[in-house]
Amino acid sequence: MNSPSNLIKPRTIGAWIGHKAEANGDRLALTVEGRDKTYAGVHLDSDRLAAGLASLGLGAGDRACLMMQNSLECIDAWFAMNKAGIVEVPINQAYRGHLLEYLVSQSRSSAVVCDADYLDRIAEAATSLPGLEHVVVNRAVGTEDAGTPEFPGHITVHELADLYLDISAPEPDVDYRDTAVILYTSGTTGPSKGVMLCHEANLNLARHTVDLVGYDREDVLYTAFPLFHINAKYTSVMCAMEADARLIMDRRFSASRFWDRCRAEGITAFNYQGGLIMMLWKQPERPDDADNPVRNGFGAPCPVEIWERFEERFGVHLSEVYGMTEVAITTENRRGMRKIGTAGRESALYHVQVVDTEDQPVPPGTAGEIVVRPKKPHIMIDNYFDMPDATVKAFRNLWFHTGDRGRLDEDGYLTFIDRMKDCVRRRGENISSYEVEAVINTCDAVLESAVIGVPSELGEEEVMAVVVLKPDHELSETELLDFCVPRMAHFAVPRYVRWCGDLPKTPSERVQKFKLREDGITADTWDRDDAGYVVPR
Repeated sequence: MNSPSNLIKPRTIGAWIGHKAEANGDRLALTVEGRDKTYAGVHLDSDRLAAGLASLGLGAGDRACLMMQNSLECIDAWFAMNKAGIVEVPINQAYRGHLLEYLVSQSRSSAVVCDADYLDRIAEAATSLPGLEHVVVNRAVGTEDAGTPEFPGHITVHELADLYLDISAPEPDVDYRDTAVILYTSGTTGPSKGVMLCHEANLNLARHTVDLVGYDREDVLYTAFPLFHINAKYTSVMCAMEADARLIMDRRFSASRFWDRCRAEGITAFNYQGGLIMMLWKQPERPDDADNPVRNGFGAPCPVEIWERFEERFGVHLSEVYGMTEVAITTENRRGMRKIGTAGRESALYHVQVVDTEDQPVPPGTAGEIVVRPKKPHIMIDNYFDMPDATVKAFRNLWFHTGDRGRLDEDGYLTFIDRMKDCVRRRGENISSYEVEAVINTCDAVLESAVIGVPSELGEEEVMAVVVLKPDHELSETELLDFCVPRMAHFAVPRYVRWCGDLPKTPSERVQKFKLREDGITADTWDRDDAGYVVPR
């Protein structure tokens, strides 16, 4: 019989890792890119690395960027930061140039932990980062070592492997309300905002997902989403560990090999977002499609037209939710209580309303902005880091404003319509139109540009740039993309380019992007796929 003390759940991630290791010991926890680690190993290695990070003088409240591909070392570094009280700042590995510099600077990070592949990018930005003191590099076994680029004198470069110390791990006074991570949004109408989430919020998300989907210790979860996303971190890695289950993680997703992989590995559940469901659906049908061990899919969105047919074809139950980095799982479809094509009813975590421009609730079936607020404390965003005005604006009138449009029906089921924010959603990535435009507009031949999302054959959107050239200047589509490629993430490089004499604008000179979206892909729009232009990764 459990004593009351055994029923108390740890409220910081470091304590939670120790609790899980004590309960599961040598039970397999993670398989990342074919490499295994037990629960005890996760605890021990993150302890050793926490000691190493502390030896550099990093401690509670300090911020450190993490720029690594999916790997056991990436998870070690993430958990080590949580244990040492260091605020983790995950960075998309595709970022470079101005945006990379901005994120390190805006977060006021004093350290960057990165794979060797990204050292050159960090070095290029380093002269503009006076607050950066340490760069910790992970040199993957079996890859060619390109050496270490030159860094300014105020920065010391360390080897990650040297920081796994066999000494006592630090025991900082970390509270469950302390910030564990700063996750950056896509900066839809301005610079990216850092979402501050505490230990309690992250643990709550993992625990709620386990309850929602019904995971247990016999499950084997799968994901290929990157560890800078909330999806992979808290609803995959931590979710699997919370259920005392096992997680299999890759770096790349293969739709053609997915179901055979599930059969071979005994995978019982997977997460989806973006076009993943459509990619699986478009695979050639096989007689054994439903002959697989997978029971659950968790995420959004599955197109309503194929939802039930997908479940029948593959023998899987889909749990659709609505949420965002700031407020995860605000609505949910539970087994026995769901409505196909909707994101479900409000969860046990949040109150949800749809409001008009004056923040008044609208009648059922009427579109408006989705606003939410928590039903219990410390489960959502605390603030936008160093952006008090943005925080106040988001939380106005006692509700968090998502910037998304939706409608509630008579039964309280939410249908997501679109994003009010100026953001392109491509294959699971939120792409800031503002930041793509900022790059394009620095091209000498460009007068101005507007970036929009246009429908994709895989679902979600593709990036389209509508560009106005300066008088007497010429620029080809391939020259424009050649300019973009080294300056932005590969997934943000426009697929479509359309030249325009001028952009439609309001009297206050704001671009009327709704008109561009109405025009869509016109006859004179250039498509890089049709042209055979390949964007390098």
